[in-house]
Amino acid sequence: MSGSQKKAAPQNKGGSPVKIEMRRVDEDDAGIRLDRWFKENFPELGFGRLQKLLRTKQVRVDGKRAEASTRLEAGQEIRIPPLGVELAADDRKNAKPRARKLVDSDREAIEQMMLFEDSHVMVLNKPAGLAVQGGSGLKRHVDGMLDAFTNQKGDKPRLVHRLDRETSGILLVAKTRRAAQELTKAFRHRNTRKIYWAMVAGVPKPRQGRISTYLARDEGEERMRVVRHGDDEAQHAVSLYNVVEQSGQKLSWVTLKPVTGRTHQLRAHSAHIGHPIIGDPKYFNIQNWELPGGIQNKLHLLARRIVIPHPSGNGVIDVSAPLPPHMQQTWNLLGMDVKDYDPEVNEPE
Repeated sequence: MSGSQKKAAPQNKGGSPVKIEMRRVDEDDAGIRLDRWFKENFPELGFGRLQKLLRTKQVRVDGKRAEASTRLEAGQEIRIPPLGVELAADDRKNAKPRARKLVDSDREAIEQMMLFEDSHVMVLNKPAGLAVQGGSGLKRHVDGMLDAFTNQKGDKPRLVHRLDRETSGILLVAKTRRAAQELTKAFRHRNTRKIYWAMVAGVPKPRQGRISTYLARDEGEERMRVVRHGDDEAQHAVSLYNVVEQSGQKLSWVTLKPVTGRTHQLRAHSAHIGHPIIGDPKYFNIQNWELPGGIQNKLHLLARRIVIPHPSGNGVIDVSAPLPPHMQQTWNLLGMDVKDYDPEVNEPE
């Protein structure tokens, strides 16, 4: 080929040229690695093929050579070669399939749980018995149901924290990557308030207090145990509690605030002080204790309220969840009324 001759432009199946594409980085994608950006926007492109495109400078950021680990900034332009021609057969074979389209019932179920929604977040009221994430033998869970809200870019809402399967109440979900980053930062820096309600056995003394222990997972068990500082996998856990109302010496309505965020922390701590949560199959440890008639043997733990800075930087999110049916039944039976409760006075600080 002579120096004056030009290489033919890539052709698609119809014979027309395939153009190089330029994509601008959205605000929501700021801070993401370049390889992660390609995985989310071009899931059919394998990592090995992307590396080759980067080595040969076919993929560039703002006209400059980039690495897979390059962190993107909002407003940058990414040069994307004609992937329809360049995609290798082995990449197609190993490509990650796109998320399946879920039935309308999943979207409807999530919408029925919605306590608050804007362009940044969803706040859901998760029912008892519904898992947050998938696991062995689980076919339906919140994370899977959120696939129904996947947008045209392939992004779906992201879980920001977790709730035990049998715990009811507030579950925070980020609708954008930036919101997830900001909310996660707020949790990590403990710049948030999470208040739980529970019905426990007996009446804790003192009526308001602080529980501080070290917790570690029981080997071979899906539960936590109190251990000593320095033991293997020991994690410091701190909870605050306050007795709101009691039914004789048999039961107490308490508010709980997890200062740290360990697995099963509130359940393990309640049992540790001798006042396990009613209906807890893992931690209720009082021998020969009989459940009062009319009360369902289900976990009486509600993620009642969350107060957290809004990820946009403007104001706060402050949302409360109602008692689930089995807990409302217990409150009614004991003559307890949530309307008599003043959160500014009673919630632990």
